[in-house]
Amino acid sequence: MRYSAKVITADAVTAYIRQVFPDAAVTVIDKTGTQDHLIVRVTSAGFAEKNLLDRHRMVYQALSGPMKDGRIHALEITATTPDEVKK
Repeated sequence: MRYSAKVITADAVTAYIRQVFPDAAVTVIDKTGTQDHLIVRVTSAGFAEKNLLDRHRMVYQALSGPMKDGRIHALEITATTPDEVKK
């Protein structure tokens, strides 16, 4: 994998995710201060009836561009539906 000196902003991460999940509530946290190790919390109705593994795959797919070019090196993902958040 090729790593880049470029960084990605929380707004850019949110935009990538909302291309796939327009209704998503997204929280992005810079885990290490380097802007490439991120905690991403996504809440979307698009996760309904999907298991945890599929949900994570969907988020990784949404972020495949910045993952491939090295702007994101590591992700910690929480993917929930709106109904799960209400519980």
